[in-house]
Amino acid sequence: MKSLPSKFKELYPFNSRWLTTKSNYKMHYVDEGTGHPIIMVHGNPTWSFFYRNLIIGLRKTHRCIAPDHIGCGLSEKPQNYSYQLQTHIDNLVTLVERLNLQEFHLIVHDWGGPIGLGMAQRFPERVKKITILNTAAFLSPRIPKRISFCKTPFWGNFLIRGLNAFARSATSMAVEKPLSSLVKKGYLLPYNSWNNRIATSRFVQDIPLSDQHPSWATMKNIERGLPSLSHNPIMICWGAKDFCFNDHYLKEWLMRFLDAKLHRYSNAGHYVLEDAGDEVLDSLKDFLR
Repeated sequence: MKSLPSKFKELYPFNSRWLTTKSNYKMHYVDEGTGHPIIMVHGNPTWSFFYRNLIIGLRKTHRCIAPDHIGCGLSEKPQNYSYQLQTHIDNLVTLVERLNLQEFHLIVHDWGGPIGLGMAQRFPERVKKITILNTAAFLSPRIPKRISFCKTPFWGNFLIRGLNAFARSATSMAVEKPLSSLVKKGYLLPYNSWNNRIATSRFVQDIPLSDQHPSWATMKNIERGLPSLSHNPIMICWGAKDFCFNDHYLKEWLMRFLDAKLHRYSNAGHYVLEDAGDEVLDSLKDFLR
């Protein structure tokens, strides 16, 4: 998908930019506003659309950079590609290097947690303030049964790639406040065919639950490297009704980052920016000021 249909432009009024990765695929990203850069890293099954209201709210004072991982959003969706954690980290590192970002703030959500914090550990001297939305960047045996079921090769492909069940169900299960029809369509727009849903499937398969998994060592290294970021100012904005990243993960973050500033939204789900977007934006403005 090269561009967004016109009816979504009011929701997502940004110019598209493109990075050619080292594997020669086109990665889409948003780069809006001026000021100190903020990199916003999405997870699965979202894309930079998840950050649209933060970008609109912050671009007058900050340079807002929000990439779409390869296979996601408006980026290319190759069918023969290593959709593994390390590859996504490497692509984000390439973006930082190509844009020559000498310092930046960081916001991460869902799979954007290990991807963004894995990248940050490559540039510890460039990272300033970090905002953590519902995510994890450490190993855990916990996984909801519905996601575990989607990891199975046959049923996972059938449900995620065949029926788009993962992305479609997230538009209701990941929020407490119902999304408008247009916003739902915005989330689902890039994932409109079997081929275009490859990354949403591969992200689920890439969840490392044993030391035999190809991304286990990568996640373990990210976990080990978290103390290198503990000197940074850190804010956690957490949806308390997340069915996946629940308060078990929040407690883990608070044990790892003892000085983190916490905002816990009791009526927000996994898509915390949909349920508590205005509150998160206000907190971010104070945090970044």
